[in-house]
Amino acid sequence: MVKRGMLELLVGIFVSLGLLALFFLAMQVSNLSLHLDEGGYRLTARFGNVGSLRVRAPVTMAGVRIGRVESIQFDQRTYEAVVLMRIDPRIDAIPADTIASVLTAGLLGEQYIGLEPGGSPEVLHDGDEIAHTQSALVLERMIGQFLFKKAVED
Repeated sequence: MVKRGMLELLVGIFVSLGLLALFFLAMQVSNLSLHLDEGGYRLTARFGNVGSLRVRAPVTMAGVRIGRVESIQFDQRTYEAVVLMRIDPRIDAIPADTIASVLTAGLLGEQYIGLEPGGSPEVLHDGDEIAHTQSALVLERMIGQFLFKKAVED
């Protein structure tokens, strides 16, 4: 009887650890975390098209995550998407002529912001706007242009 109780306890612990591991895996896959990124500074960028960019999407430089997208708004005056990014406070010298692009990662097509640093000695500070941006490539539009070009040539 004691052996059966001990076996049930061990199975319960094993199942609990498995569920906990699945929870943390799901958090990593969905770009969520248990801690709030309150530190750092904010930068904005304006894009003609952000595609399917989402809040909490990574902001990367040289392939390394240096921040996250905090919000995405629509500017009714300029008809552009305004993306607010929170950058890690350890990254404190992003050149003022940096280029922000909406890029696509992997087969699932998750979109993120990629920053390509420029060579300016001036750096961006909290609240600054990245002036040079490249919008998301919309696959449907590219296919339509290709098909239209082929139809005109024939």
